[in-house]
Amino acid sequence: MVKAVSRKRTRTARASGVGDKLSVKVYKAMKRDIVRGVHPAGEPLSEKYLAKKYRASRTPVREAALRLQEDRLLRIVPNRGYFVSQITLQELTDIYEYRAAVECAAAELAARKATDTELLRQLVELAETSYRTDSIESYMQFIEADTVFHVGIARLSRNQMLIRAVNEARCQMERIMYAAIDIHYFGEVPTREHRAIMKAIVEHNPDAARKHMNDHILQSKSKVLRLTGSSGVT
Repeated sequence: MVKAVSRKRTRTARASGVGDKLSVKVYKAMKRDIVRGVHPAGEPLSEKYLAKKYRASRTPVREAALRLQEDRLLRIVPNRGYFVSQITLQELTDIYEYRAAVECAAAELAARKATDTELLRQLVELAETSYRTDSIESYMQFIEADTVFHVGIARLSRNQMLIRAVNEARCQMERIMYAAIDIHYFGEVPTREHRAIMKAIVEHNPDAARKHMNDHILQSKSKVLRLTGSSGVT
């Protein structure tokens, strides 16, 4: 009897592990598609549709939806379903205020504490990343590189809470950057700003690193706010 119970627990644990992996897989796929605009802001999504699209049962979809609601990418409305979150003017302001708080702190700490020479070298190279304004693929590659750059600076700070915070902010920023593709606006490539940030970090100048990161974020905010009328942000 003890062996039977033990076998049952093992099977349950295995089943739970498979379910957890599937839930994570669905979560990552749904998150990617929301961020990239496959599911536009305001779009209603049913569990049945999502289960079919992501080849899963409704339970992993439901678990993924709960996580996406915590990420502020999805709204769960009882008895109505799921809705892709809108990007409002207030949310844009919140995102940039959040970025200024966490990324300026990360840059300052990176300048004080950075010792990973390989990561520093990679970020100095990434600071030069550009794109062609006639190529969506080039711009998408830039978005990915931009995220690696900003998260990399947080990694240099060696503060796990800042790393998580910057990752969260980048999720929202990627969504904004992908949305700009729909109105054929790629913005200006911020290589000069990226170079200034990395120069301050490499030279271990925390005041300059904080200032250049703050200037960079303010420049980005200014560009995005100029677009809000044409991009459908309310």
